[in-house]
Amino acid sequence: MSDIDRASLPSTAWLQVLLGGLLVAIGDIVFATTVWFSWTQEGLVRVFQTIAVGVLGKASFDGGAASAWLGAGLHLSMATLFVVAYTLAARRAPSLLRRLWVLGPLYGVLLYVVMNFVVMPLSRVGRSPSFAHLDWITLSVIAHMVFGVICVLFARRALQRPA
Repeated sequence: MSDIDRASLPSTAWLQVLLGGLLVAIGDIVFATTVWFSWTQEGLVRVFQTIAVGVLGKASFDGGAASAWLGAGLHLSMATLFVVAYTLAARRAPSLLRRLWVLGPLYGVLLYVVMNFVVMPLSRVGRSPSFAHLDWITLSVIAHMVFGVICVLFARRALQRPA
């Protein structure tokens, strides 16, 4: 097998990665809509516009459906990248696939830290607004721990050998 063959994942593996990313994205939107926004059309538009603030700044809230769609695309892309990153790391270190209920939550905490202390400050969002509320931080960390488990689970599915 050449280096090129080993470097690529089979299409079924990519399907698992994409499904994992979709599940993380949906879970995070359900979480955000339940905790911070309303389950109305306006609430859903607002949650996605809030994500688009990272690129558009405050102008995102004046962008209507277009900025909401941008936020939805950014959100799905980021969630999928969470699964991609873990899958690629686990290809190099298969032991990362063994302890789902330990490594998943740890990966979720890492995701929380990276998003809140690296990604958001480097975007147009700036500092996370949730830092003022210990209850929000606690709920967000727990949610990210669940997302970490999903990432590990779908990385496992992507890298499992066909029978």
